[in-house]
Amino acid sequence: MNNASPSAFSLPIVALVTDRNLAGGPDALLDAVAQAVDNGVNLVQMREKDLPDAVQLALAQRLREVTNGKALLFVNDSVSIAEASGADGVQLSENSRSITSARARAARPLLIGRSVHGVDAAREAAAQGADLLVVGTVYDSPTHPGQPPAGVGLIGWCAQTGVPVIGIGGITAQNASAVMQAGASGVAVISAILGTPSPADAAAQLAAAASTTVPSA
Repeated sequence: MNNASPSAFSLPIVALVTDRNLAGGPDALLDAVAQAVDNGVNLVQMREKDLPDAVQLALAQRLREVTNGKALLFVNDSVSIAEASGADGVQLSENSRSITSARARAARPLLIGRSVHGVDAAREAAAQGADLLVVGTVYDSPTHPGQPPAGVGLIGWCAQTGVPVIGIGGITAQNASAVMQAGASGVAVISAILGTPSPADAAAQLAAAASTTVPSA
């Protein structure tokens, strides 16, 4: 069990989940991430599960160079790639390995996040020692078409676990403050930054919106 203190994260957490295809390719993604971390994004989650491990590692290493000293870097589901790339953490999907197993596999301390879609999963993740909960889908999301949104109510219930919660799914600068007011420690986005002409401006606007209501650490 771990459960890192919320002080392990800068609040509010403003997270960018990668999608190289939406960004226009790996180089365009790296450029967008560089703009984002210079303008308020303080956590980057690499989620490129369709790539071979070797290619994921190479991309993670490049993302580490871009984020180093500016933002935490989490790698989706792979402890080995997270470790080899120098990432700060690993983000586990709801149905992947247990947090206990992931922590046992790690040769060095890693922050471990869990993506959840319900209160029971959030409680289980907290009991296993999750350091971060990514909760969604909060609103209708272009990256998850057809998935009914859970709404901000789920954020409040999951926040009661005591683990920092960030909302994901359809979040924009226009609704981020509502997510924060529901009890979130931050927000995570994909298209709200990567799908815009200016990732720098989009990141700055999102960070400003999330900062309107910052929970106590």
